[in-house]
Order: sequence, then C-alpha cells, then structure tokens
Amino acid sequence: MAEVLVFVDHVDGAVRKPTLELLTLARRVGEPVALALGAGAAGTAGVLAEHGAVRVLTADAPELAEYLVVPKVDALQAAYEAVSPVAVLVPSSAEGKEIAARLAVRIGSGIITDAVDLEAGEQGPVATQSAFAASFTTRSRVSKGTPVITVKPNSAPVEAAPAAGAVEALAVSFSEKATGTKVVSRTPRESTGRPELTEAAIVVSGGRGVNGAENFAVIEALADSLGAAVGASRAAVDAGWYPHSSQVGQTGKSVSPQLYIASGISGAIQHRAGMQTSKTIVAINKDAEAPIFDLVDYGVVGDLFQVVPQLTEEVRTRKG
Repeated sequence: MAEVLVFVDHVDGAVRKPTLELLTLARRVGEPVALALGAGAAGTAGVLAEHGAVRVLTADAPELAEYLVVPKVDALQAAYEAVSPVAVLVPSSAEGKEIAARLAVRIGSGIITDAVDLEAGEQGPVATQSAFAASFTTRSRVSKGTPVITVKPNSAPVEAAPAAGAVEALAVSFSEKATGTKVVSRTPRESTGRPELTEAAIVVSGGRGVNGAENFAVIEALADSLGAAVGASRAAVDAGWYPHSSQVGQTGKSVSPQLYIASGISGAIQHRAGMQTSKTIVAINKDAEAPIFDLVDYGVVGDLFQVVPQLTEEVRTRKG
C-alpha cells in the first residue's frame, strides 16, 4: 500500500492531538509514516504506533532547535525523498503552514492549506476546505506533484489503530540557508491550566459586549466549568481586555471546536472567518439583530451578565 508522510508536532516527545488526527486522515489514503524531529523524537514512537504509524522516522540535531524553520524543511524533504509518499500531511499551525509551503516549492508540488477533511480519490487525495469565511465548502486535489496538505485541528477524530511503528533514524544534510536565522532566546508561555485554543474541543469567547477586562472573569468561569479554552474577538483584544494570543478571527487564530460559545460578540466577518467551521455554535447577545445569529445553531437573546452566570451554575450543578 502507498505511504503517507505525516509531520509530527510534539513537545519533548509528547505528541500533540492534531498529529493523532492527521494519522486518522492518513489511513484513509495509505499507510502513515511519521516524521518526528528534535529532542524527544524517539519517545513519540509508542503513541504514534498506537494510532497507525507503520514507521517512525526520527532525527535530532542542534540545528533543529537553534534555528528557525529551514532545518525542519530540510529534514522533511529528506524524509519525502526517502519515503516517496502519495501525500504529505502537516498540522495547520503557523509554523506548519510555512514548513509545508517551503516543501511544496522545493519539490515542485501543489499545496492545500487548512483542510478540514481528507478522502481517497481516483486521481489522488481529495481535501475539503471552507472558503470565504466558511460561506462555501470546496473539494480540491493537487494536480501537480505530490500533494502537500495542512489540516486544521479538530478536523478528524483520534482513533486507535495499532501498527508496527518501527523506529528508523533519518539522515539529514542541512542546507546553507538552514543556519540563516538563529533563535537567540525563548520565553515559555504561561500556563492557564486551560486547553490550547486551537486544539480545544470547546471554546468560550467574549467580545465587545463583555465591556471590560475585569468582566472576562464571567467568560473564564463558564470556560472552566466546561473544561474549555477562552477566546476573544478582535474588538476585545484591541481594547486591551484580553491577550492577542487568545484572539479568534482572520487576524487571530482559527478554531474548529465541537462547541463554540460566543458571548457579547456581534459576528463581524473577520471573527466569523476564524470560527465558522465549529461543529456547534451558540451565541449570547442582547441585540436580536446581531449578525452572529445568522450562523448559530442555538441563539440566546439576552444580557450575557445574566445568561452566562446562570449557564455556568447549571453546568456545575449537572457535573455534580
């Protein structure tokens, strides 16, 4: 059976959920071969094998940690040449999309970004995307070369499918450009105890209607009761009420959770572009004419400062 190369997103050997979703999609079109790079790469083999990886290619070198994306592109290209896959799948993070784009240029292939589904086709893998702020759904395939496809988090279920997961060391020759941009320092992100925004199954977001940084405690309380991530609209971020790292929208992060709760968010097209592929959308807004109500599954017309605390209390009561 043809092989599909999957780029692994991990932190010191801890594989992140989007990679396990990629393995589910990869099995639809071939046998997954995973590529894990950097410190802890070999430690990813167990969980990758549990989720369908027939082989796990690993590489570690100082260049992978000390410089920006080019060394990772060099390694991915080396894996591509060693495997000759029918497709290359990469998580749709900011870094992932840059790596995928650089690889596509190098190997002369077409690229599809932000796919939300993948299936086998007679002429190659067919990817589903949401276009124009999710107003349209498109199905596309690459017509030149080996498809390089980035996939949004929460696009597929994580499914166990035990496979061999044989670990193989990958030889990588780094290009001259690999050491062009050096990482001089890193600052660990402060942990909130909540899920990563782009990977969360539930996201609770606040907008202009929250009316102040201190009032985001209401949004956070609901999120914590649900085990959710907290998001914010651009208006709330621009006002300084919440960090930019939590912004959902065209100029922020794109999310696709199972449940998205928008509180005090009008639903401008910029925000919709970042969350409209959510599986179930709930809006709470006192303006019955707010555009957000045009796309929701459930809408509550009311004051969020009355509705959200009641919802939080109800969730806590049901959880016992």
